[in-house]
Amino acid sequence: MKRLMYSGTGLLVLLLAFLAFNMASSVLLTGARLDLTEQKLYTISDGTRQILRDIDEPITLYFFFSDRASKDMVMLRNYARRVEEMLKEYERVAGGKLRLQIIDPQPFSEAEDRAAEFGLQAIPLSQTGDKLYFGLAGTNSLAQREIIPFFTLEQEGLLEYELSRLVNSLSQPEKPQIGLISGLPIGGGMNPMSGQPMPPWTVLEQIRQLFTIQSLEPDLDEIPEDIEVLLLIHPKSLTESALFAVDQFVLRGGRLLSFIDPYAEMDISTDAMIEGMADGRASDLGPLLAAWGVDYDLEKVVVDTRLGMSVSRGQGQLPARHIGWLELEQAQRDSEDTVTAPLQLLTIATGGALKPIEGASTRFMPLLSSTASSALVDSSRFATLQDPEALLNGFQADEQIYHFAARLQGPASTAYPQGLEGREPVLTEADNINVLLVADTDLLSDRMWVQVQDFFGQRIPQPWADNGGFLINALDNLSGSEALISVRSRGDFSRPFTVVQDLQRKAERRFRASEQRLQQQLAETERRLAELQQNQDPTQLTELSSEQQEAIQRFLDDKLEIRKQLRDVRFQLNADIERLGNWLKVINIGLVPLLLSLGMLGWWLIGRWRRKA
Repeated sequence: MKRLMYSGTGLLVLLLAFLAFNMASSVLLTGARLDLTEQKLYTISDGTRQILRDIDEPITLYFFFSDRASKDMVMLRNYARRVEEMLKEYERVAGGKLRLQIIDPQPFSEAEDRAAEFGLQAIPLSQTGDKLYFGLAGTNSLAQREIIPFFTLEQEGLLEYELSRLVNSLSQPEKPQIGLISGLPIGGGMNPMSGQPMPPWTVLEQIRQLFTIQSLEPDLDEIPEDIEVLLLIHPKSLTESALFAVDQFVLRGGRLLSFIDPYAEMDISTDAMIEGMADGRASDLGPLLAAWGVDYDLEKVVVDTRLGMSVSRGQGQLPARHIGWLELEQAQRDSEDTVTAPLQLLTIATGGALKPIEGASTRFMPLLSSTASSALVDSSRFATLQDPEALLNGFQADEQIYHFAARLQGPASTAYPQGLEGREPVLTEADNINVLLVADTDLLSDRMWVQVQDFFGQRIPQPWADNGGFLINALDNLSGSEALISVRSRGDFSRPFTVVQDLQRKAERRFRASEQRLQQQLAETERRLAELQQNQDPTQLTELSSEQQEAIQRFLDDKLEIRKQLRDVRFQLNADIERLGNWLKVINIGLVPLLLSLGMLGWWLIGRWRRKA
């Protein structure tokens, strides 16, 4: 046997056995995989399995991929293979209720005409003149269609959600009815400041994929009976009659999701532009909040030094810490509520604070909160804010935690016990209400969570935060459809360097202290120069006295010294980060192999000792 193993024939037999094993495994074990990612990104979620099990009528999926035209595109072909494998897994789990057809649309073929008929995106290949198809179309027994025009590499992290959303839409022909009243231009339109057209916000496009939207007027008298969830975004224009209608809608069991704001930065309405102050950008729900047991000050904004975002100040300038724009991580959201549990990162811009009223009958359940390094400031400060770091001047945390979003449930009474003029309340109380309140509207704008790119005329969103997922999760939850919630936000491949971020924050605080000293010295020197020039002959202003020259020289010396200190702080920041990187290299390159080698050596020594024993 040993001679055979070491002979040429033996090596040839081993090679053939190895090839046979690989060929057999590629055929027999095509669905076998081991997912070692932390969030199980490559494993079908329970929500997807629930959606596939709930299919009542057959669904047919047509996966179009130009296999021949993409023969030189390795990354795209690998992605296409992953899409195909996941679709086959969907077909297997659905148990015959979902049929998959894989099509390679050749040029000038019926398959290409079919892809064009479905509305799939064709990408021209300049080197060959062919067209590349890489999309999905689905149909149900009612001849309804849903498509994914093109699978872009940038959205690979959202692959399972997009596939599950398409299947869910086909399996539920009747989409939930959402009533929408918005005081912000989420539907696009013309920007009155720039005169340029604005595209619809990405969140609106996502809502349209899953729900049927009815746009309602802010002066309505009654919420239609077919509305399942009422969505209010910056409802500053609601009339008293409309507030009364919302009150009755909630008491009769209607579910409400409302985004209010003490300072809506995206408000470009005429009254906001004319007033120019914070009052024109604030919104609330009048007496409804108090009736539901919530206290909210529409003149106060939450700032937080621990969660402040780093924002650009322009070319050649260091980034600024904006403590009114916040990044909420897992520690700042409710990890048990189905709306916020799957999310990773959310952003808030000049958000307000929601507080429970003591003795209220409703249950106040916080969803998104600040840290203890926060405080409330007047919203008017943001109306004239030029430098975000000016918010740090004189800042002192009040050691309280403020809530940006909350769920309200439990018994509640009407805010209009006497009704309105000529209108008596049909309902005066309810055993249980279902309301979600969010004290920020800017989190829905594209700039706070997504980058939209144009891909051959198709708008491709690339989310970097989960704000859109938060809105859709809330609507799914309130409309009673929670299967997609567990699928959403599973594509978070971003793993931030939190230690590096902490080092940057500490160095920036030191940097800012030095910068403030420089500004104070500059102001003091300019004041002294002004005093000296007041006693100077106006005809001799161009001639500097010795005292002026000494003051200027002292200022220049101080300025050079402070600049040296700023360079030292920046160097120390880079040195700390570089030292951390060196330690990581030592651990990954040297320590881990050393430990493995020592482990193998110890295993060998123990085995040898046992054999001797």
